[in-house]
Amino acid sequence: MKEIISTDKGPKAIGPYSQAIKAGGFVFTAGQVAFDPATGQLVEGDVARQTARVLDNLKAIIEAAGSSLDRAVKTTVYLKDMNDFAAMNEVYARYFPKIPPARSTVEAARLPRDVRVEIDLIAIA
Repeated sequence: MKEIISTDKGPKAIGPYSQAIKAGGFVFTAGQVAFDPATGQLVEGDVARQTARVLDNLKAIIEAAGSSLDRAVKTTVYLKDMNDFAAMNEVYARYFPKIPPARSTVEAARLPRDVRVEIDLIAIA
């Protein structure tokens, strides 16, 4: 059995996908980019600013599922440019101060709307 997770505190899906799915004791999020859920507009700026918006979006979505960032077990970070790794990592570390989830980080040839970063997350429900 799976449950669709949807919240106005996260960006609305811009295609045929869910913000997240709760199934098998876990919450699986869709990849999030730096859309401001209040305006629907992309947050402009450097990778640090975009990373903070992405992680705020992920936090809102998993909280809507009854979970939290503390329960995250795996993330995947997609960077437009691996030279942004240190700046992304500095912001990322603030969101996972105690027991950070396992993580993969890759450079992607192109991301939606040419953003600098996209992140998806799996958390314990």
